[in-house]
Amino acid sequence: MALRPYIVGNWKMNGLRATLSEARAIDRVAARYPAVDVGIAPPFTLVHAMAEEAQAMAVGGQDVHAKPSGAFTGDISAPMLEDAGARFTIVGHSERRSLHGESDGDVQAKAVAARAAGLGVILCVGETEAERDAGQAEAVVSGQLHGSLPKEGAEGLAVAYEPVWAIGTGRVPSVEDVAAMHRAIRADLVAIYGDAGKGVRILYGGSVNAGNASELLGVADVGGALVGGASLTAESFAAIINAAAMLIEG
Repeated sequence: MALRPYIVGNWKMNGLRATLSEARAIDRVAARYPAVDVGIAPPFTLVHAMAEEAQAMAVGGQDVHAKPSGAFTGDISAPMLEDAGARFTIVGHSERRSLHGESDGDVQAKAVAARAAGLGVILCVGETEAERDAGQAEAVVSGQLHGSLPKEGAEGLAVAYEPVWAIGTGRVPSVEDVAAMHRAIRADLVAIYGDAGKGVRILYGGSVNAGNASELLGVADVGGALVGGASLTAESFAAIINAAAMLIEG
């Protein structure tokens, strides 16, 4: 990994106040590996409490609304996230795209709003199993990138490639498939942002765990990982952070 590795946990709809003990333990792990950027995106109810205690890791949101305020019951704006102590947000996760009908334009608007509020952005892309089987994986991901990425520049941006069929299933693409997709994403980033696209970290997500982290993080242009279930405990997440650190040390 030529770029500084970025290991982020997406807790999804998991976590109560009692779970903050795991977050504290993860923060202590992050402190032991200062060469690795570590983040956790807990449910909105825990963002402030976790951010108040975090010393070495960043705390972020799992989603954000494109408007700064208004009559949007149940939604959270970027200024609200920033005010709660968040430093980044995830946008465009496949579960938001599929379960909430978010379009590329919706995702782009959220990314723009987040950056306007000073938040970093992790923008997710990925193909379904049917799209991969049809040989359309790279075309689908490229279309999502061109439709979802903010056009104002690459600052504060990371991209997470998460093949939809690998999320939470235990299935992982081959190393060759991951390398090919990350190579294609890098080419799109450079086409969109010029040389600045070379500095955007591309995370891999989809059933990342302690057993496969080293292999996946060692793939060219994989700049980190967006981790689901394995980020819920310090023990399992620490192994992934450690794998990133070991690759840096050689």
